[in-house]
Amino acid sequence: MDGSDPKAMLAELRASIDNIDASLIHMLAERFRCTKAVGVLKATHGLPPADPARERTQIARLRRLADEAQLDPDFAEKFLNFIVREVIRHHEAIAASNNGDNQPSASSSGDMKEAASSSGEMKESASSAAGGEKNSPA
Repeated sequence: MDGSDPKAMLAELRASIDNIDASLIHMLAERFRCTKAVGVLKATHGLPPADPARERTQIARLRRLADEAQLDPDFAEKFLNFIVREVIRHHEAIAASNNGDNQPSASSSGDMKEAASSSGEMKESASSAAGGEKNSPA
């Protein structure tokens, strides 16, 4: 990009964004394939759908990674919480269909911050994260 044609630069940047978005979708799909296998394993062995200790460890790890990548750690945490809530919902459904005896978790642990409850909150967080307005350490 040489800066002489703003429309060409914009098109090039948008093409990169489109490629990144496609990669994110494929990565999330692969993540959910793995977490589905975890859910089946948990249900088969009577393990609870949620693992609050694992979730806390993952949140701390992703906050550190976000900080190192100059991404808002609060956004990274909200994003992970959003995904974890969906994973737990899947695990509860697997457990219920497996034997119906497993008691569903209340979502996760009371220790976890409330995840973004709507896509609007996720978009708002993404906007502030992309702008780099906040970059606090974990």
